[in-house]
Amino acid sequence: MLTLYALLVALPASAASITVSSADGQPLEDAVVEIYYEPSTPAIAAQEQTVFQRDAAFHPHVTAIPTGSYVAFPNQDTTRHNVYSFSPAKTFTLNLYLQETPEPLLFDQPGVVVLGCNIHDNMQAFIVVSDAPFAAKTDASGMLALPSLPAGEHRIRVWHPRLDDSQQVWWEGNVTADTSLSIRLELKAVSPAKPPLSPLQQRFKDAS
Repeated sequence: MLTLYALLVALPASAASITVSSADGQPLEDAVVEIYYEPSTPAIAAQEQTVFQRDAAFHPHVTAIPTGSYVAFPNQDTTRHNVYSFSPAKTFTLNLYLQETPEPLLFDQPGVVVLGCNIHDNMQAFIVVSDAPFAAKTDASGMLALPSLPAGEHRIRVWHPRLDDSQQVWWEGNVTADTSLSIRLELKAVSPAKPPLSPLQQRFKDAS
C-alpha cells in the first residue's frame, strides 16, 4: 500500500504517473517522490504513523509523512530495542524498552531521518518528513500514480535509501501534469548487509 498524502487545488488538471528504477532498469520500491506546484496550497494536515519493530527489523522500511506529524515506535519483539536517530531533521534516543511503547515523537522539521537500534546494528529504517504539497512512495513495481495536478510544469524531487551513502541526497527535475515520467537513479550507496541467520533459521536452511 502506498503511503500517500496530498492536498490539491481545484484547477483544470489531468493525471500523470511516475516510474522510478535503477540505472540498469530494476524497479525501485520505497522511492519517495515530492512535487511542488503553484499556486501554493495550505499546510498539509499532520498525521499519526507507526514504525514497529518485529524480527529485529523496522516496519515499514521507509515512511513518508508531512511535517508536524507524530510517529510511534511499538516493539513487537520479545527482545528489547533502543531506537535512535542522529539525523539533523530529528535527533532522539528511546531508551531500552519492550512492550511499554514510548510516547509518539513529533517530527517538525523536513528532511530524511535515519533510524537505528543501539542493540541490533543491522536494523535500519527511514522517515522522510516533507513540507511539499504532495509526497508519496513508489510501490514494488517502482510506480506511483499521481492524482490530478494543476496544469503546467512542476518541480519534482525523488529520494531513495540507496541513492547516496549520506542518505540525504535527492534527484531533482520537473514533471508536467499530463506526462508519464520515467526516472532512472544511479545508486551509489552500498547495499546493507543481511543479518546472520538465527540458529533456528539455520537449522531450517540446512534441512531444506
